[in-house]
Amino acid sequence: MKARSTTLRRASERSGRQVELLAALMLMLKGYRILGRRVRTRLGEIDLIARSRSGILCFVEVKLRQTDSAALDSVRMAQQGRIARAAQLFLSQHPALGAKGVRFDVVTVGARRLPRHFPGAWHPEDWRPPFG
Repeated sequence: MKARSTTLRRASERSGRQVELLAALMLMLKGYRILGRRVRTRLGEIDLIARSRSGILCFVEVKLRQTDSAALDSVRMAQQGRIARAAQLFLSQHPALGAKGVRFDVVTVGARRLPRHFPGAWHPEDWRPPFG
């Protein structure tokens, strides 16, 4: 049983990396600069960190689901909080990156369809940039 769960976990990890790569490529085509993929902090992981054309720093969660609404719904409050805390920690170490503003985005990916980008998908209620 353990071998099967390990195999499933590895397959899920592999598909997650592929979906994140697809999301990063789509953002680059839109003019974003990818600053980090799978950025790990002691408070959590951020799928993608990107800078928009206008200089806004975007923390991007990538979700693979059948529909966009299912993907957006899957980013629950607890996960938003973890991502926001990880973003605050990241910004405390790189304060200049957030000088033009910060945004939390979601990129949804589904079977046999192009990724969709949802800028400003959520805004943490208790967001306090560490530099301001």
